[in-house]
Amino acid sequence: MHNEIDLNKIDLNSEPPTEEPARQYYFMAKCREWVREFERKNGRRPFAFTQTFGCQMNARDSEKLEGVLSMIGFAKADNEEADLVLYNTCTVREHANLKVYGRLGYLKTLKKKNPDMLIALCGCMMQEETVVEKIKKSYRFVDLVFGTHNLYKFAELLYHRFSSGKITIDIWKDTEKIVEELPTDRKYSFKSGVNIMFGCNNFCSYCIVPYVRGRERSREPEQIINEIRSLVESGVSEIMLLGQNVNSYGKTLKNPITFAELLLEVEKIEGLKRIRFMTSHPKDLSDELIQVMKTSKKICHQLHLPVQSGSSRILKEMNRKYTKESYLSLVHKIREAIPDISLTTDIIVGFPGETKEDFAETLDVVRKVRFDSAFTFLYSKRTGTPAATMNNQVPEQIAKERFDRLLKEVQEIASEQIQRFEGQTLEVLAEEKNEQLDGYLTGRLSHGIVVHFQGEEELIGKIIPVKLTQAKGFYYMGCKAVGD
Repeated sequence: MHNEIDLNKIDLNSEPPTEEPARQYYFMAKCREWVREFERKNGRRPFAFTQTFGCQMNARDSEKLEGVLSMIGFAKADNEEADLVLYNTCTVREHANLKVYGRLGYLKTLKKKNPDMLIALCGCMMQEETVVEKIKKSYRFVDLVFGTHNLYKFAELLYHRFSSGKITIDIWKDTEKIVEELPTDRKYSFKSGVNIMFGCNNFCSYCIVPYVRGRERSREPEQIINEIRSLVESGVSEIMLLGQNVNSYGKTLKNPITFAELLLEVEKIEGLKRIRFMTSHPKDLSDELIQVMKTSKKICHQLHLPVQSGSSRILKEMNRKYTKESYLSLVHKIREAIPDISLTTDIIVGFPGETKEDFAETLDVVRKVRFDSAFTFLYSKRTGTPAATMNNQVPEQIAKERFDRLLKEVQEIASEQIQRFEGQTLEVLAEEKNEQLDGYLTGRLSHGIVVHFQGEEELIGKIIPVKLTQAKGFYYMGCKAVGD
């Protein structure tokens, strides 16, 4: 839609539209007047800097925010010494919050030098009441605060700040509304994320996501298909379907469909070459989905399947709704159907009440599954979640010692796993110029594994056969197959 909209043709003397996304384009045009006035005064365009904390969904959200800024007329800055700084925040772990507070301290010094600088905060961290109260009390120099549910209102909120000159705070507790047809400034021209659903209904006892992202809601399949078609027409060959739990996609629709059925429709799109998705909850991964992955010509042979713990007792405390045995059975089923699949995972160490026996169960799962990689985390207490008030919080020193043991095990296995493709010629999507090696490009296999190989820059964005000459721990060195 945004490709067809000319902001010059919007009547700014009329009342703003009530329907979305037309309302936001109206406010983009209003904001652009502010940008033009800035240019007249300063002899240059204003610069905006965006930093993303957190997951792929946050990264996709930031592309939309940057798209709005670009359409308004902001130029992109390389660092925080800009006219507008926007942090899209994460709150999955306490460290993420502390990192943002640390950056705000730095921004305070910049704003003293440039009082007209605008500072905006959005994303998951802003959905916490205690965070917003702290910002109002201790970080009064912040200009704009909004959350996850009203992210699409960025242009309207920015205009409100421009016109009022006062701090603007707009946080929603929840929403049923989905507004996606907004400008997007993608990092890559040849691959893109696509949101298929928002929120989460699982309420894992350690996780704050359902409280900050809201309850599960799925986009209509027709909207998703149309968006992907449009992306493919613009040159995209690989898409990543995004959701907190893609396996439960479609359950909230008037006419429910399964995630597997959606994948079958996406597969039909001509010109699309690769399909990825994340994240998958083990309790909802169906036989139907495994079958679709097995027969697909486009779905990548990579599956991120968070296990979190290998102890059935701890999994129950986590409210994960599967056991160690059922997880291992699921992995067996997946590997039977897709023998070369790359399995990755998330693991939490030091969950409340975790004993040395529970941790031994986690190590056992790691050794049996042999993950290609694992994101390992020390348990982080999140206020407002059931786990935060549980007894038997694991002492930090014990948790750290277990974490180090787990990390060593995971890395050794991953290093062995990656060697299974050495010497083979496999297709690689060339993604970017390698900054460390002259004349080399960096790309990824269908399995998500990074490959560095010699090649010309014009190959970027293309899928080409590459011989994997040497496994180097977590990546491959390769060379273009002869004849390509």
